[in-house]
Amino acid sequence: MQLLPLPVRRLAAWCAVALLVAGVVYVAIRLCAEFRTAVVPVLLALLGTALLGPFHRRLVKAGVNRTVAAGLTCVAVVCVVGGAVYIVVAALIDSGEQIVASLRRAAQGIAEHFGAAGTSLDDLASNARELLGRFGGTAASGVISGVSVVGEVIAMAVLALLLVFFFLRDSHRATGTLRSLSPSGAADSVEAMARRAYQAVEGFMRGTTFIALIDALCITVGLLVLDVPGAVGLGALVFVGAYIPYLGALVSGAVAVLVALADRGFVIALWALGVVLAVQVLEGHVLQPMIQSRTVQMHPAVVMVTITAGASVAGVLGMLLAVPLTAAGFGVVHELRDRYAASAPSDS
Repeated sequence: MQLLPLPVRRLAAWCAVALLVAGVVYVAIRLCAEFRTAVVPVLLALLGTALLGPFHRRLVKAGVNRTVAAGLTCVAVVCVVGGAVYIVVAALIDSGEQIVASLRRAAQGIAEHFGAAGTSLDDLASNARELLGRFGGTAASGVISGVSVVGEVIAMAVLALLLVFFFLRDSHRATGTLRSLSPSGAADSVEAMARRAYQAVEGFMRGTTFIALIDALCITVGLLVLDVPGAVGLGALVFVGAYIPYLGALVSGAVAVLVALADRGFVIALWALGVVLAVQVLEGHVLQPMIQSRTVQMHPAVVMVTITAGASVAGVLGMLLAVPLTAAGFGVVHELRDRYAASAPSDS
């Protein structure tokens, strides 16, 4: 190695580090995929704990026992999530027929103006039920039957809820446990990195939920004023899609505009597009800087690549988990950078 120039040796060292890190990440992803029934509930529980932590802490400060506070928090989240799921599903069921019919009419209108491209969209809309049936049949014909898939999902949801309870109840012991498991001399650094990562995830979950609620309410009110059919269902779609940054807003907004185009005409579709764009401008320039100012800010290109990678690894669930996990990783990197920058002058 001494025969090689110093820049070449440095490049070789960095390449070896990059290959080592890539190998570790690949093995970790493969292990998570193999043990997904245990890993997914843990990740969902961490996200739920980050979102519900402030409510639990307020109950504890009010004098409620930690166990009782954790139980009340879990009961509250079951009621809220169950109610939200019921509202979303009911809205989509009530307006689903209208939305699908409107999309089909929009495809027919596009077919009249653009020929073959629109015809293919019309064919896709016409055969959507058949395509979904074939997809469901293909999924059910795999190794895991449809009944066992439902049972697996229910088991993971119950496990995630129980983990949320224990994480909230024993959150005050997390620091001591983490320090006891850390190597000697590195406890402070490990604790600081863990706190930074958790704060990033906590800020992302709270901020995204609040922004999703505001986006859904604004777009729903705008579509109701424009008398667009299925406005409540489209608003519910906007709320769910907001947890997938950029991509979810683009898809849900496009669906709303297409429905307005099919049922209310070109002028109302332009107004609906204006409502969607105004909400996105409000989110990007007002809500995100105000609400998520304490979280790790990521470039949109990084977010899109992260979402794509998550989708390739775990589908829709990967898209939902990719951004908060990346935010946690960015928090760790920023903490390491701050510590290195702070210690560099003293070393010199």
